[in-house]
Amino acid sequence: MVHGTVGVGEDGGDLMTELRVLRQDEWNQWYGTLIRAFGGVLESPEEMELYGALTEADRSIGVWDGDECVGTAGAFGFRVTVPGGAEVPAAGVTMVSVAATHRRRGVLTSMMRRQLDDVRSWGEPLALLTASEPAIYGRFGYGAATFQVNAEIDTSRVRLSVPDGTEDVRLRYAAPADALDVCEAVYARLVPGRPGMLARRPGWERLGLLDPESKREGASPLQCVLARRDGEVTGYARFRVRPGWGNEGPSGTVVLADLAGLDPATEAALWRFLFDIDLTTRLTARGRPVDEAWQYQVSDIRRCRPGLRDALYVRPVDVGAALAARTYQAPVDVVFEVEDAFCPWNEGRWRLSGDAKGASCERTSDAADLALSVRELGAAYLGGVSLSSLGAAGRVRQVRPGALAEASVAFGSDVAPWLPHGF
Repeated sequence: MVHGTVGVGEDGGDLMTELRVLRQDEWNQWYGTLIRAFGGVLESPEEMELYGALTEADRSIGVWDGDECVGTAGAFGFRVTVPGGAEVPAAGVTMVSVAATHRRRGVLTSMMRRQLDDVRSWGEPLALLTASEPAIYGRFGYGAATFQVNAEIDTSRVRLSVPDGTEDVRLRYAAPADALDVCEAVYARLVPGRPGMLARRPGWERLGLLDPESKREGASPLQCVLARRDGEVTGYARFRVRPGWGNEGPSGTVVLADLAGLDPATEAALWRFLFDIDLTTRLTARGRPVDEAWQYQVSDIRRCRPGLRDALYVRPVDVGAALAARTYQAPVDVVFEVEDAFCPWNEGRWRLSGDAKGASCERTSDAADLALSVRELGAAYLGGVSLSSLGAAGRVRQVRPGALAEASVAFGSDVAPWLPHGF
């Protein structure tokens, strides 16, 4: 077990605290610190049990002031899909908190420092997180790389046009737990096709069944519908229904939890089913891909009230390995001048050469074509944020004329990156 010390507080007072790897028997106290930092509302027993089982203690750290835990941070061992379909090892940064009594004393910085050192030692070229407060993590090199659509669809007035083949899809109800294996098989087939998706490790499939009554807000227990074509399960939807009645009649809401389909007809059949559930007039969808087809099948997108929100933040921990792990949709040969004060091993010039078949990224003494920070590399890494847009924002500086447009096209992705669930 490696120990560290968090140093002097900003107020000049001595803050001698211990930073160390979490012991399994400390989990309850450590997790309690996290819960308090996020408002102190207790989770259900099933949530506590699941996250206790998923926590990787040897990849988690805590800061202790005597017997009191005052800081928490974890890192799940994930594999994330990148452009080209490869699954790249990545640290899923999670459960980060600092006790309110110990803010502005370097506790968070010390944990981020230790964590990124650990991730590098584990040989994982990427770190990922979802941010409760995005302003915090930019200074540690994390860039917003994926976005998601939230929608409130007025299904009493919006209609869906569906593609050919939709009528061939058959839908049947299934108990969510009984259908778990076939749902996971569908999910696994989709993972290579969209950057940002996480290959689920054992235990993570239980996240989709988490259904505490305290989180339903008056809706039903979780329901599941399976889609089949030619006898094969090709998709599923998990959802709840919140009944409602007004002076004009039923006004229930369908609350979508998860939907996946292996082909456009299956996806359309599932969305049409959700639109048409009896006694409902509204469909709420959260965290959907920004390029999902239903947005172009509806009769009135305005009555769907779509809204955009940031989702996955990406940080290259090893710039060379990260850029070499993905492919590029157009040939690219560019030298980046990378700024990374927090992880100085990344600083300097890197030559990226690649195309749709593969890539290499090595240190070079050649003149730079583009200059940027590791944060911008993280934002553009999955292909959902344009390097040209970052350049227009003043975040990427073009040194060689034409280099920005060339690199921006190469970094793009035909399919929008998407994080399917939080962690």
